[in-house]
Amino acid sequence: MDIRKVKKLIELLEESDINEIEIKEGEDSVRISRASSITPVAAAPAPTPVVVAPAAPSPLLATADTTAEPVLEGHVVTSPMVGTFYRAPSPGANPFVEVGKTVKAGDPICIIEAMKMMNQIEADKSGTILSILVEEGQPVEFDQPLVTIG
Repeated sequence: MDIRKVKKLIELLEESDINEIEIKEGEDSVRISRASSITPVAAAPAPTPVVVAPAAPSPLLATADTTAEPVLEGHVVTSPMVGTFYRAPSPGANPFVEVGKTVKAGDPICIIEAMKMMNQIEADKSGTILSILVEEGQPVEFDQPLVTIG
C-alpha cells in the first residue's frame, strides 16, 4: 500500500469524528485508530486481604526471599520476541545446547516459535553454557533471559 494513501487516511481520520478505520487492498490492509477520548469506567476496587505479619522474621522466610530471583552470572542471551521456547530443532531430536557445552558466536541455541514461524536463536557470544533458564515448550516474553554464557 502506498504511503501517500496511508497519510491521506490519517488526515481523514483526524478531520472526522471516526475513531478507527480499516482499509484492505488485495492482500494489503491497514488499520488506523486514534486514542479514545472516552474515560474508562473504573471497576470497584477489590477488597484488600488482611495479612498478619509475624513478630520476628523466620529464618525460613529469609532464605525464601533470597532465592526468589536467580542471580544471572555471565552473558545473558535474551529472547528477541514473544513465543514458545524449544531447545531442539524437532521433537525427539537432541537439544541445540546443554549446560557445560561450549558454543561459538552464531551457533544455534534454541528455537522460538512465533505465529507458526520457527525462529532460530543464535549465540551472540562464544563461551560455555552456564544455565538454561526456560523449560521446553514454555512461553517466553520479549527480552526474557533464555540462557547464560560464561
